[in-house]
Amino acid sequence: VVPILRAGLGMLDGMLRMLPTAEVGFLGMMRNEETLEASTYAERLPDDLSGRQCYVLDPMLATGGTLASAIKFLADRGADDITCICLLAAPEGIEHMRTLVDPIGVPTTLVVAQIDERLNSQGYIVPGLGDAGDRLYGLAQ
Repeated sequence: VVPILRAGLGMLDGMLRMLPTAEVGFLGMMRNEETLEASTYAERLPDDLSGRQCYVLDPMLATGGTLASAIKFLADRGADDITCICLLAAPEGIEHMRTLVDPIGVPTTLVVAQIDERLNSQGYIVPGLGDAGDRLYGLAQ
């Protein structure tokens, strides 16, 4: 079992309480706020993920592009069973992610705690919760 963290560092402690023997890998990706395209800025993962259950922890699924890019990254490393766990999602992001992930051909399960109303014109979840990192580190007002 390899929990893969995108922006889900704040979710790691809870995940490890459920799966205390899990190996943890890191995949740092971010969305360009102008183009909404994903880019990888850091990664620490095994070269071969074949035969491993992979969990992607990501607090917010907005447009779905970055999470789909993470899934493609894992599939390219051989992952063949991926579960994405998100706290908050927009319906448009879920649907967009599905259209991007289906052609990859890797069984992927999406678990979401709350589906919010929609995305705004900047690709942010409405009503949303603000920046997850700011909330995690007490910077949110």
